[in-house]
Order: sequence, then structure tokens, then C-alpha cells
Amino acid sequence: MELDGLYAYTGGKHFDAARPCIVFLHGAQHDHSVWILQSRWFAHHGYAVLALDLPGHGRSAGTPLGTVVEAIADRLAAALGTLASPRFVLVGHSMGSLIALDLAQRLGERVAGVVLLGSAFPMQVSDALLTATRDDPASAMQMINVWSHSASIAPFGARPSNPGPGFSIVWQNLRLMERIARVNGPQVLATDFAACNAYAGGLEAARALACPALFISGAADQMTPPRAAKALIDACVDKEAVVLPATGHALMAENPEGVRRALAAFAQRCAAGLAA
Repeated sequence: MELDGLYAYTGGKHFDAARPCIVFLHGAQHDHSVWILQSRWFAHHGYAVLALDLPGHGRSAGTPLGTVVEAIADRLAAALGTLASPRFVLVGHSMGSLIALDLAQRLGERVAGVVLLGSAFPMQVSDALLTATRDDPASAMQMINVWSHSASIAPFGARPSNPGPGFSIVWQNLRLMERIARVNGPQVLATDFAACNAYAGGLEAARALACPALFISGAADQMTPPRAAKALIDACVDKEAVVLPATGHALMAENPEGVRRALAAFAQRCAAGLAA
């Protein structure tokens, strides 16, 4: 469906604003499809689902909203403000986790819970990688894809890189990143990473949360290891932290069942708030 100019995948079900609503926010150089397994499960188990394509990503029109996380949060707040859904659980991965955190401030009491997967603060990006995203995005995507997966050092090896014949999580992720560059422009990766690197409002936003927060990290995450979220976790009042074993930065693909279980338990905890 279209939501104020943004594409929103509803998990294969008609969006029903009367149901508890979960909003999924993807990370850098991605789109809604990274949430395909989780979004479909929730849509078929009693929830209204919105897996958004961020502005200038995937099927959402326009260009990425500069290098400022706050500008993206403003845009999403305006879009979600058009819905009749009383409250939301916001779920964000990597860059999307920073957006979810900032978005929660804008939506205030309409947020019943926030989930941050593969998060960190500060989410610093090395100067060398920032330069590569601008000058040689193809090489940058290759590097990022390697660091995103616990098993990518042996991409033709055993699970979780290849959970079945003819299927590779590693190469699937790279093809998605390449498609975003082809469809939305080669500048997307540099813009996204600059936004992560520049965001300075994480601790303030975490301290301001008036709802429960769940942090999900991968024990084998090379990009945002569990310790990188400690400052945010410490800043939150009502928080839980789950570390999934043998899982890298691409948690939703590498350990979909672990992510689903953690999300489902948290959504159940927030259910009363969602219905308020």
C-alpha cells in the first residue's frame, strides 16, 4: 500500500488499522524485503503490519532525505500520523534502529514499544568506508556484505550462509544492495552511511523513551557487536536485551526464528499498550 507517498508492505494481508500495528524500518541500502519473513508472520497472526521503504529506497519515490536521521524520522512521523491506528510498535534494523529511536520521540504516546536490532551508538563509520561509499560503491557493498554475515568468510560453506540448495543469504543480500543502487541511484549508500555516522541524538532519544525497549543483537555481528549498544541500553529505563548466538548483523535472514520469537514475546508484552 502507499502511505503518504511511501511504499508499505503489509505482509500479504489487507491493512486493518483496528489491529495492533507493527512498523518495520530497514537499514542502509535496503528495502522492506529484509523483513519479509517477520512481517508475513505478524500479518498472519493478528497484527497490522507496515514494512516501509524509506524515502528514496525501493518503491518509495524521491531521493534519500539527506544525511540526517532526524529528517527521515520527521518524514515517517508525518506519514504514520495519517493513520487511524492508535499506537505502534516500532522495529528498526541498523540505520533503521536509529530512525525508530528518533521517531519514537516524535510520535510520543502513540508508541507502545521500540525494538532495535543490530544497533549501536555512536554508529560510527570509518573514513575509509565513507570514502568508498562515495567513490567506489560497488567495492563498498562487497565489503559491507562480508561484514554483515557471520558465515560470509566461507560463502559457499554451511548454514547459515546457505540454508538450502540454491539459496545463499550472502549473495541475496548483495543482489538487494545492487538493485537499490540501480533503481534508486548510486548515491544511496553514501547518504545512508553518512546519516548513521552523523547521528548524535541517540542517548537523548533513549533517555526520553516512555515505552519499553527491546535490543536484539547478534553474538557474531562484526558491524554492530552487542557491546556497541550498551550506551543506548543503559540510557533506557524499561529495557530488555537479547543476544542471538552464532548470528551476524543480518539477523533477520541468518536467524529468522530467533528474531521472530524475540519480537513475538515483546509484542505480546506491548499488546495492552497497542490496544489502548
